Amino acid sequence: MSLRELLGIEHPLIQAPLAGIQGHAMAAAVSNAGALGSLPCAMLAPEALQRELAALSAATPHSYNVNFFCHTPPAPDAARETRWRNTLRPYHAAYGLDVDSIPAGAGRLPFSDASAGLLEAFRPRVVSFHFGLPSAELLARVRQWGARILASATTVDEALWLEARGVDAIIAQGLEAGGHRGIFLSDDLTTQVPTFALLPQVVRSVRVPVIATGGIADAAGVAAAMRLGAAGVQVGTSYMLCDEAFTSPPHRRALQSEAARHTALTTLFTGRPARGIMNRLMRELGPLSPEAPPFPTATAALAPLRAKAEAEGSGDFSPLWSGQNPTGCKPIGAAALTRELIAGFTG
Repeated sequence: MSLRELLGIEHPLIQAPLAGIQGHAMAAAVSNAGALGSLPCAMLAPEALQRELAALSAATPHSYNVNFFCHTPPAPDAARETRWRNTLRPYHAAYGLDVDSIPAGAGRLPFSDASAGLLEAFRPRVVSFHFGLPSAELLARVRQWGARILASATTVDEALWLEARGVDAIIAQGLEAGGHRGIFLSDDLTTQVPTFALLPQVVRSVRVPVIATGGIADAAGVAAAMRLGAAGVQVGTSYMLCDEAFTSPPHRRALQSEAARHTALTTLFTGRPARGIMNRLMRELGPLSPEAPPFPTATAALAPLRAKAEAEGSGDFSPLWSGQNPTGCKPIGAAALTRELIAGFTG
């Protein structure tokens, strides 16, 4: 079965879920253009998830993807949290903020029984996961309504692990990809390789369809991935300037500037490696700081600092997520960008 038939789409293109940057409007525009729009759900509280699912279902009759994280929330570690806040204290003081008064919080939730219960009313055609998979019991609930399951792999070993657990297709996430690495079997970043090195290895190693992602920004990149054996392509960074995106003004400026040429993996903003454009915080603390508490608890202490800086037009303390190839970013509608990318399948 082709990926198009599997997912119920006209073209084997997936818009990557962009947590914190988009909602149902972008997903609907992409699905209505013949590809697979995605709704990022990891940062949505239950009430917000309900609203977004209802709006997305009303906005498109076509298949769409809902995406969740599968991390295990860490145990509270007061000592590490204190060290992190002490590291950030000079920055907070410069903005007149009291870092000790900021409540702790996770900010991102893993897929849960409650999530599955909400989804069941909408029965989305596609459900995707990052950082592995939820429990077998939760997967069984998703499969009960006939949903197709996708998950990200950053190594061949992860791809084989996912295939053994019955996923319908694997997203091969190359090192160039923006946002969070999907790495889950190891913390060893030396295992991470570029898309066009990872893709053919995964294609040879598994029997399920493989979707390429990371550094694919335009129709030429789509065509190249397909020539290397991809069954489909997922594109994220190129959508970040679209009309439907919530991307902040400092982030938009960074994506269109020379600064976008320099990205790095960083743990500063969430506690887990994610690729973003280098900024002041990353330069001064080092992008992979041992002081950052585990995912997703690093975010809380930074949130007021980020808000203050962004209000002044600065992205110094913001996660400026971007892949290594931002050349496809365009301030156009998501449907128009989707049509441009689709040309890579026929050109």
